[in-house]
Amino acid sequence: MTTTIFVCDTCKYSAEEKYLGEKTGGEMLAEHVEAVAEGKETVRVKRVSCTMGCERHCNASVTAPGKLTYVIGKFEPTRDSAEAIVEYAQLHAAAETGQVPFKQWPQGVKGHFVARIPAAE
Repeated sequence: MTTTIFVCDTCKYSAEEKYLGEKTGGEMLAEHVEAVAEGKETVRVKRVSCTMGCERHCNASVTAPGKLTYVIGKFEPTRDSAEAIVEYAQLHAAAETGQVPFKQWPQGVKGHFVARIPAAE
């Protein structure tokens, strides 16, 4: 099953600044996530505008039909962050319910979880 990573492309660059140059932090993170996810069969990436997590910057969510959804945020808009997000999404895709055991979480996503949303029936 394919897991989708929704990346908010309107998120701020940092807690203080919306842009770095002419791009938002969300645009930068989305570019990195798209590049890292390219060619990965179990992960797809979609950009969305405003996930309403403005108190955190660089937000994303990881979801698939019938599975738990995880909202994650407060990332640096870097390739390292993108690699951790995509790795977590691959684990989510492989998990029957979407729940990935803590010991398997990539280090780069630890401390970034905002919410776990039950699967829609």
